[in-house]
Amino acid sequence: MGVEQYYIILLVILFLLAIFGIYIGVSNDAVNFLQSAIGSKAANLNFVLIIAAVGIFLGAGFSNGMMDVARQGVFTPEYYSFQEIMIILVSTMMMGVILMDLFNVLGLPTSTTVSLVFGLLGAAFAVATIKINQAPADAPLTYGILLNTEKALQVVLAIFISVALAFFFGTFIMYITRILFTFNYKPQLKYIAGIFGGVALTAIINFMLLKGMKDTSFMNDEAKLWVDLHTGSILLYSFIGLSILMQILHWLKVNTLKIIVLVGTASLAFAFAGNDLVNFIGVPLAGFSAYEYANVSGHLDVNMLMGGLKESAHTSLFVLIASGAVMVFALFTSKKAKNVIKTSISLSRQNDGDEMFSSSAIARNIVRGSRRMGTYIVQNTPQSVKKWTASRFNKEGIALENDAAFDLVRAAVGLVVASSLIAFGTSLKLPLSTTYVTFMVAMGASLADKAWGRESAVYRVSGVINVVGGWFITAIAAFIITAIMAVMLFYGGMIAMGIVVILVALMLIRNQISFSRRTKKEDKNQIVVDLLASEDEENSLALLRKYSKTNSIETIEYIMERYTQVIDAFCSEDLKILRNLSGKIDSHKDDVKKIKRLGTLGIRKLSPSDAFERGLYFYQANDFIGEMIYALAKISVACEEHIANNFNPMSVEQKEELAETKKALNDFLSDCKLILENEDFESRRELYINNKWLLTDFHEMKRRQLKRVKNENASTKVSMVYLSIIQETHTLVTYTTNLLKVNRKLLQNC
Repeated sequence: MGVEQYYIILLVILFLLAIFGIYIGVSNDAVNFLQSAIGSKAANLNFVLIIAAVGIFLGAGFSNGMMDVARQGVFTPEYYSFQEIMIILVSTMMMGVILMDLFNVLGLPTSTTVSLVFGLLGAAFAVATIKINQAPADAPLTYGILLNTEKALQVVLAIFISVALAFFFGTFIMYITRILFTFNYKPQLKYIAGIFGGVALTAIINFMLLKGMKDTSFMNDEAKLWVDLHTGSILLYSFIGLSILMQILHWLKVNTLKIIVLVGTASLAFAFAGNDLVNFIGVPLAGFSAYEYANVSGHLDVNMLMGGLKESAHTSLFVLIASGAVMVFALFTSKKAKNVIKTSISLSRQNDGDEMFSSSAIARNIVRGSRRMGTYIVQNTPQSVKKWTASRFNKEGIALENDAAFDLVRAAVGLVVASSLIAFGTSLKLPLSTTYVTFMVAMGASLADKAWGRESAVYRVSGVINVVGGWFITAIAAFIITAIMAVMLFYGGMIAMGIVVILVALMLIRNQISFSRRTKKEDKNQIVVDLLASEDEENSLALLRKYSKTNSIETIEYIMERYTQVIDAFCSEDLKILRNLSGKIDSHKDDVKKIKRLGTLGIRKLSPSDAFERGLYFYQANDFIGEMIYALAKISVACEEHIANNFNPMSVEQKEELAETKKALNDFLSDCKLILENEDFESRRELYINNKWLLTDFHEMKRRQLKRVKNENASTKVSMVYLSIIQETHTLVTYTTNLLKVNRKLLQNC
């Protein structure tokens, strides 16, 4: 393969990665402009997506296409050759696709800007290090000459500024707004619908002028100057006109809050497409420009310095529209986008529900400290003030649209505050991140709305810590990954490129497999969602029964799989597998706790009689599931400790007995699983009502082992672990039997 053909292939790879990157990037960034509308059910999902799609198309089409960040924002191109520039750009693009896809799989929102800037910085740093080491003594190079670290420092500063300011103002403004509106806000609108609508839409217009349209292609210098000179007048007249319009619409029975939310959604989508497009197509376009400069003589000069990249380049309208089309396609088809949006909405949900994150020590300490501070403030607040404030936050009569996660007031406040902060930051030349601002405003607003109750606060705080921590991990990982890739490509050439491409493809496939596995769990989660949203008592009972049945079947399947793995690993003395299994089984205990918690929330949806009777059976089923997992954990830990301490192995006879026990247990569990799946409790009742045949075998095994101990034919340690396995297997059979009995009562009204 010739050199020119090689770089043409690299350009093709860059543009293919760009298309994939746009799809992946929108999947993550969609949360910025969809969360408020979807979480508040301002309109049906398809209509919200259409509104956002219009904003994206307009934003992409009117974008100025200035891709300077990828051309000169992080490095000084006049010191890098075409070959080195391509290494930097390819490394950055591959890293971006991998990292963003991983965050999408995990359902965590992150910043494409951080990924781009730190990716470019990592690759440029690696190449710069090589160049410095290879530079002649009479012409030394330094990082200060080769790198532009100011941009990276701005992004780091933006993280702290965005997180702190957005959370503070989201909390403060939502608290004041809720005091004005209360949760039963509809009666209040007749007095302030016009003023609130005018303020909200004016703030959104200000955001559009300063952030969304300031760099669009149709805004020439004269138009920008006119807007700058008349911004105050524009906003004043907008406020007056929109306030009157909103009040009239309210009198005409139009829900003005929905208008605010949908307009805000479109404006954020417009700004996202117009300003963040560089994060997706800037790198391949910079690569194409570099190729044109290196090939200006008709012969590709890979050693030509790329000073030409210092010139600003405008992107053709066709490329912008095509990029917008890919964005819109991703918006409507990406399951991963819905996964990321679900995370953000779950953390800001008003009511209890399926918590996506487990508690952590940091979160528990933060919640405990906050409670102490809150208690101190309450104790020193006058009783009259406390009583009045409590009346404003009374959730009786809360107006949620079709069981939405939060109401339209909070959705409108979230959009207005986020838009205002971004516009204000833009006016001060502060590099605020749209992702950081929208997410932290949502979290602050949910805190002010008292959505983080004592039973959910620790989970919500853990979630926020996970997301914010992910933002910093994005920067660090982007820098390290691209640096490693750049070094590989610099020294490995075409062979290294082939290896890297294969590795990237394998990682993307692995991410997709992981996402598919997580998606399969959504079927059971959907039962929970439907149960918590149900208002019909009969339907709620049917869903609770389905939830219990599903959990019971999955537990039996889990026990069969893990028990077999533990016994096999113990007999083969495989410590690594045993440690891995013990960790997985221990983690599964948290899943059992979650099942109990969600079931408790679901029981609230039942009629009083069903809640008392069927709820009792559900609790019992969950208790038996918990005992089964704990019995399995005891077996795993006992086996792991025995092998870790290098105690004597079991005899051949003992291994054969355990193999028979494993088969007997699996046969029993398989039959129990079929009974549950078919709800065939009567015809096979003897199996789980009278299982003495199996329990008798266990007693006989214990007697044989105790006889070996008596005759001093068995090691004490081996005897202890052997008897422990048999005893806990006995426990598994007992509790599985009980699990079927209570499921029979729950499912068949027995």
